[in-house]
Amino acid sequence: MPAHVVVGTQWGDEAKAKVVDFLAENADAVVRFNGGANAGHTVAVGNDKFIFHLVPSGILRAKTKCIIASGVAVELQQLCKEIDELVGRKYVVGENLLLSENAHVVMPYHKALDVARNKSSRSIGTTARGIGPVYSDKHAYMGIRVNDLFDRKRLIEKLGIALAEKNVVFEKFYKVSPFDPEKIADELEPFIKKIKPFVANTSLIINKMLDDGQTVIFEAAQGTMLDIDHGTYPYVTASHPISGGVCIGAGIGPQRLERIIGVVKAYITRVGNGPMPTELTEKTGEYLQNRGGEFGATTGRPRRCGWFDCVVARHAKRINGLTEIAITKLDVLDEFETIKVCEAYSYHGKKITEFPEQTDMLAECEPVFTELPGWKEDTSNITSYSDMPERAKQYISCLEEAVGCPATLIGVGPKRSQTLFVK
Repeated sequence: MPAHVVVGTQWGDEAKAKVVDFLAENADAVVRFNGGANAGHTVAVGNDKFIFHLVPSGILRAKTKCIIASGVAVELQQLCKEIDELVGRKYVVGENLLLSENAHVVMPYHKALDVARNKSSRSIGTTARGIGPVYSDKHAYMGIRVNDLFDRKRLIEKLGIALAEKNVVFEKFYKVSPFDPEKIADELEPFIKKIKPFVANTSLIINKMLDDGQTVIFEAAQGTMLDIDHGTYPYVTASHPISGGVCIGAGIGPQRLERIIGVVKAYITRVGNGPMPTELTEKTGEYLQNRGGEFGATTGRPRRCGWFDCVVARHAKRINGLTEIAITKLDVLDEFETIKVCEAYSYHGKKITEFPEQTDMLAECEPVFTELPGWKEDTSNITSYSDMPERAKQYISCLEEAVGCPATLIGVGPKRSQTLFVK
């Protein structure tokens, strides 16, 4: 019953897809359990680069089944685009891809609402992929699920219910033309036909695989600090990108979870608005951004960069129950003489070692740094942990101590081959 969870421990963009792709070599299935096309999961194999927004990151492994579970908000057009791109690049997409019949569907009006809200001065800076609005509809009992798509009469009826209030808001408040249910159904028809062969009761399939002793990896989108309950609210996503979200989003019991891997970037980044205590706004931050290629895979927006934050890491460990960590992008730090690590915060002169619940309070926290010597050596071609520079090992040990669990994987570059086991 090996259920392995891969979650991000920061504000997303920790290179989770690289870790999932690496581990998928020995997995029977990879399951996406939350989020939607707001995710941008990048996998590099040799000189080939793939960006997945909905398709699980194990799809490049021929023997691995990829499952989009019910907790994912599915944009049909994007899913079909990814399938077509994979086929165009000579990858087989058939019985190895499954889509939950209970997953909620992102509609054009969800994206339009997201775009309209982003124009407000109070915007949190979303990706404008309609994710917040579709989850809002889900909890307001007016969402459209995948299994609603195959009965046109029922689909149009449900679209009418969902649009009754929204069209008034679009016209009166946002000055946007109203949406027509029948026109939406017409526009979706070719995509509905395309995804129909992939639709299944995925919870049943996942549990059967686990019962049979198969290895299943659960892939989170976004990061712990963007969790709707445990992140920096309101600057968060609309789902649960944490280990607890697996049970809800994939339809399995908590006793199934065996191994919970937290992916930590060797520094920290954030996209969009919201407080980030260790943010670097001068040349060092710009250097990390350029050397690390810190530009969003979904929007292309530059990521805000900062030194590693131990307070965030401890919070993520507690929320997720991490059993181990995978450290990525260590090579980005290769050229630094010294490297700073935030061990605590200072709030109005008081030292804080645990993450504050109030976002306004976090915004007023100053980082308390400790400095470590850099290793000033190229790590990008290292294939064995024993060959790692001693000072790099010291930095890894520092992060292990900060999080409170061992590192088992280290990433020293974007490619699949630039991944090594610690033990």
